[in-house]
Amino acid sequence: MHVIVLEQQPSTLRGGQELNLFEICRTLAEKGHKISLFYVKPGDLVEKYQEFCEQVIKVNSYGFDRRKLSDIINFLPSFTDIWKVADNENSIVFINQYPDAFYGYLVSLLKKIPFVCYLQIPPPVNREEFNLQRRIGMKGVNKFIAVSQKTKNEWLQELGLTEDRIDLVYNGTNLEKFKPAENLAQLRNSWNISEDTKVVSYVGRLDKDKGLELLIEAFALFLKTGKKAKLFIAGKPLLHFSADGKECALAGEEYKQSLRQIAIDSGIENSVEFLGHLSNPTSVYQVSDLTVVPSLWSEPFGRVVIESMACGTPVIGSRIGGIPEILTGEFEAGLFEPGNKQDLADTLNKMIDWREINPQLGAKLREYTLNKFSLKSMIDGVEKVLLNVVK
Repeated sequence: MHVIVLEQQPSTLRGGQELNLFEICRTLAEKGHKISLFYVKPGDLVEKYQEFCEQVIKVNSYGFDRRKLSDIINFLPSFTDIWKVADNENSIVFINQYPDAFYGYLVSLLKKIPFVCYLQIPPPVNREEFNLQRRIGMKGVNKFIAVSQKTKNEWLQELGLTEDRIDLVYNGTNLEKFKPAENLAQLRNSWNISEDTKVVSYVGRLDKDKGLELLIEAFALFLKTGKKAKLFIAGKPLLHFSADGKECALAGEEYKQSLRQIAIDSGIENSVEFLGHLSNPTSVYQVSDLTVVPSLWSEPFGRVVIESMACGTPVIGSRIGGIPEILTGEFEAGLFEPGNKQDLADTLNKMIDWREINPQLGAKLREYTLNKFSLKSMIDGVEKVLLNVVK
């Protein structure tokens, strides 16, 4: 089949959505499918897409503000760009997020091909974000793919769809990339971590909905138990905006500084280290005793959860969104109530000594991830949905 993919910004700096789509497209190309990519903003993945895509086409935008003539004029070339993509047999449009639905629907209509939408984020809380163009686009979707049952249920309610319109395909992770350390003692030594120091880590974007204030305050409470520990925070600010609604790097840096200030005010600044963005966080997971996902928003899935588990490191996560669908069975012990810093601190204290108390836990986490959340299972699931729609 020929998959015509829409992505806003193909970049490793954005997060899990972009990485998921890239891994899916690259593997589908390896399996013999043709891939064409539309994108709006340049990113470091564009060059990598060019290695396997039939076509890579940059457009101005996927929509426009009908109240602004300049916006309409800016969109017109994007409309004509649709004709640049080649017509191939068994073609299908595949968009990576609902805000791109209007343009995806236009491609679908003009090319007379089916249309699939990947639901990797929940419906918008702000109703203005779900404007007329996006609603029109979503009505034209033939099939949806959701990354968790929670996300599926939220969109079923939002769109008033029947159960069969949304298929569930859990995210998967690269088990060759994310794996336990071959020599943990040597790795910890390279990070200058003493033998008696526990390590708690956070990996992800530094945004308010991720619960970082909560994590730092809870870690301060946890240290009051007398434990010797370090908190590593890996990531960069992403969703921070200026007064005119545009993404603003300065606002993001101000937020990052506010997190540092919380650590200072809590008297734990020497125990908290900001690592910045890491292109490969594997060593952070490996060197950690626990990974924390303290999300306040309805986290659709949380790639960090399965990346850490694949490395044999337990996860503490908010009981919110799709996270409880991953942390099941004995791993459910890592769940805490969203926004409750005392519950998070207590859970840290309860689980921090797992290497001494339950040394087999790491191997169990790895095996569980291998069986349920492999990269192959995710890509096979998406491929199956796309082929069924094409047929």
